[in-house]
Amino acid sequence: MLKRIKTRVWLTGLVIALGALLVWLEPGGPQRVAIDPDAQAQEPGHVLENAEITLFGENGNTLQSLQTPHLIHTPQSGETWSEEPRAILYDSENRQWLANADVGTLNANTHALVLSGSARLIAPDEGWQLDTELLHYDGLNQHAWSETPVLLQQPPQQMSASRMDAWLNDSQVRLTDNVRGTHPPATQR
Repeated sequence: MLKRIKTRVWLTGLVIALGALLVWLEPGGPQRVAIDPDAQAQEPGHVLENAEITLFGENGNTLQSLQTPHLIHTPQSGETWSEEPRAILYDSENRQWLANADVGTLNANTHALVLSGSARLIAPDEGWQLDTELLHYDGLNQHAWSETPVLLQQPPQQMSASRMDAWLNDSQVRLTDNVRGTHPPATQR
């Protein structure tokens, strides 16, 4: 029995000595780690479901509105990522232009919107729609453009091109490079 007590005392002393050795080797507990500003800039500040964002101009007029089922905002970079965005873009005459895509990125500071994956811009008043894979929009100048192949349709007409520029305020669309179109002849009654 005395041997068992000596063994327990010896093991207890060994555990205490190892604990003291670990405390001596690693003083102060957890160490402070400096925050990496580049990594912090990538961290989302807000994650919203079924969100709507409206951006206003300097005069208080609505420039664009964006609805999405899933939104992630990173405040340090001012970037907002959205899934399946549906945007309403307003020109200087307050006409509405509709845009949507699979994914969108909005910079609230510059009012720049980038729509990617089956991006579409629709001019309801003019009756045309434009389809492309990557659509850029400058909300401050109401200018949309794409440097990827585009298809412009105003039934029964359709045109394709390698790139496109659209100025919402002027209701102008310019197609450039490899422009092809189908314009059926007018039927007489």
